[in-house]
Amino acid sequence: MRLLMLGGTEFVGRAVTEAALAKGWEVTVFHRGHHPAPEGTRALRGDRLAEGGLAALADGEWDVVVDTWSAAPRVVREAARTLAGRAGRYVYVSSSSVYRYPAAAGSDESHPVVDGDPDAEATAYPEDKRGGELAAVAEFGAERTLLARAGLILGPYENIGRLPWWLNRVARGGPVLAPGPRDMGIQYIDVRDLAEWIVDAAAAGLHGPYNLVSPVAHTTMGEFLEACTAAAGAPDAELRWTSADVIAEAGIEPWWELPVWVPGGGELYDTVYVTSVDKAVAAGLRARPVGETVADTWGWLRSLGGVAPQRGDRPVVGLDSVKEAQALGL
Repeated sequence: MRLLMLGGTEFVGRAVTEAALAKGWEVTVFHRGHHPAPEGTRALRGDRLAEGGLAALADGEWDVVVDTWSAAPRVVREAARTLAGRAGRYVYVSSSSVYRYPAAAGSDESHPVVDGDPDAEATAYPEDKRGGELAAVAEFGAERTLLARAGLILGPYENIGRLPWWLNRVARGGPVLAPGPRDMGIQYIDVRDLAEWIVDAAAAGLHGPYNLVSPVAHTTMGEFLEACTAAAGAPDAELRWTSADVIAEAGIEPWWELPVWVPGGGELYDTVYVTSVDKAVAAGLRARPVGETVADTWGWLRSLGGVAPQRGDRPVVGLDSVKEAQALGL
């Protein structure tokens, strides 16, 4: 199989590239050159936002194209239009954010989606991702387009900062604000599990939308943070479980200041952490244990001196140490 990876040097793109290489695929990586292309790939250079930026894709044929673009949908459409006659299938890595908020607990791919415009400039993340979906379908057709609607993505190469922040926080030691309840179930997908499913699904000729995240209650906040302390925690690191009410009273923002966590029992929790993945599981999705995701991410983070890459278009996440101490009454 011949894969054209649009991107391929960071996080999801890199994981997809490595998964395809591991299966013996021939991989071409189209990227801007900010980071080296993975070893074993053919690299093409271009900037999708620049005039003539797709020139390097003027020739060549591929069985599968994978695209992770997150901004202006017109950029997806321009790439898909360029490749429609020379590629067999287009995989667009979309997001669960395309679903209208709130989603009912257990909702699946039939839940209503936001409006999107395949020819639009960048507006907001949900609309941009939906527009990207429509752009891919417009050029390749529904039968040749796979929409991978990923939930929370964690694992090695993460450039958002969620799991790296928690690992570095417990590595500093001392009392750690652990948002409760401890037994609250969470869903995420290891980037490698996402990548392997995408490669296998593309090879199998799947099409249409698939929710891609671990099964409901795959792990809990307790298991997640205990895995972090087991992998990276300083000897004096102490998880201090704190209720949602105390966190709210302290003015601490869920998800951004406390990455991964949202209060249990409400619309936000049902939307983020109670999503049906039956369709993807039936199509081969597997979710590795949380301890493996956390330990491997810590190993990767240590190889970088503890400093993870950070996407310039995403806010830096994490809780200020002074604010944390105040919330804990220290």
